[in-house]
Amino acid sequence: MSANGAPPETDEFWIFGYGSLIWKPPPHYDRRVPGWLTGYVRRFWQASQDHRGTPEAPGRVVTLIERSFWASLVDAHDSAPEKVWGVAYRIQADKVAEVREHLDIREINGYTIHHAPFHPADGSSPAFRTLVYIGTPDNDQFTGPQDPQALAEHIYVSEGPSGLNRDYLLGLEKALDELSPESGDAHVTDLSNRVRELDRKRREGRFQVEGFEHPVSHEFKRVSSVDEQEETEKT
Repeated sequence: MSANGAPPETDEFWIFGYGSLIWKPPPHYDRRVPGWLTGYVRRFWQASQDHRGTPEAPGRVVTLIERSFWASLVDAHDSAPEKVWGVAYRIQADKVAEVREHLDIREINGYTIHHAPFHPADGSSPAFRTLVYIGTPDNDQFTGPQDPQALAEHIYVSEGPSGLNRDYLLGLEKALDELSPESGDAHVTDLSNRVRELDRKRREGRFQVEGFEHPVSHEFKRVSSVDEQEETEKT
């Protein structure tokens, strides 16, 4: 740490993923380091019109909320881990400009660029600065607190060009569980359990949604190999 307690600056370019980037890495990385941020809470409070939903029927994806602001809200999930676990990726030095250009595009749909100190789980280095995409509460895609059951049902039936919204949720749960014995997130786990129960009920014919059997086409846009990395934290 520096003399003023701030994380040391570095010329290296690191990106922090707390959603789909955990299991769908950005292009051109040469190091992947599990770890965490502090001072934030992860919630499925960001609408997704371009990956896990459509403009007509937005899905839901995760964003980070400053912990002090979250504490001022009424959230049915009234606890959250002190650490937001995820993965930091170091981008190859000769690819930084290319990746930065790509990432700048990802400011659309409510996400903006922020920087935060990242703490490597293995303790191999002090905290260092990472770029992170966050959908802040003032963006028009931010939903705020939602009833967990209604949110789970919304996720269960939503779909966009990147696939089923529930696959994103369940993929995030699995990816977090694989990082560390302490990297789980109760908000994510509770929603995942509710989605699994909805799936069981649907298979038994006890949960039906109009239009559910008419999924969104995944072919309405052609994506490059970079775009296939999906949310750079639309994650």
